[in-house]
Amino acid sequence: MSLVSEFKEFAMRGNVVDMAVGIVIGGAFGKIVSSFVGDVLMPPLGVLLGGVDFSDLVITLKAAVDNTPAVTWSYGKFIQTIVDFVIVAFAIFMLIKAMNTVKKQEAAKPAEPPKPSAEEVLLSEIRDLLKNR
Repeated sequence: MSLVSEFKEFAMRGNVVDMAVGIVIGGAFGKIVSSFVGDVLMPPLGVLLGGVDFSDLVITLKAAVDNTPAVTWSYGKFIQTIVDFVIVAFAIFMLIKAMNTVKKQEAAKPAEPPKPSAEEVLLSEIRDLLKNR
């Protein structure tokens, strides 16, 4: 098997394609959640906390000198990242919970008994005819 055909077989397997689609959609979902947190959720939360914007919270470790920028510890960005993570984790939890609920509902539906095969139907008819004699 040539290297090209082997790679083609590997790349076209369902798992690889599904994983690629999941990564692309996950990246887009991450951008949506980051925008939701940064643009929708954090401004009102900052107002409730007295106008605090978490991303601007820093501790200056060394002040700026001439052209050298200040050395800061940006713990506000860390807080923002934690909030982003919690919201993403909660959204994924709710999605998985909804999917599991749907799966449980589908599993709870009683399955129809399988219809008898043509041979079984014929044998039942023969049995019934012999019984009636």
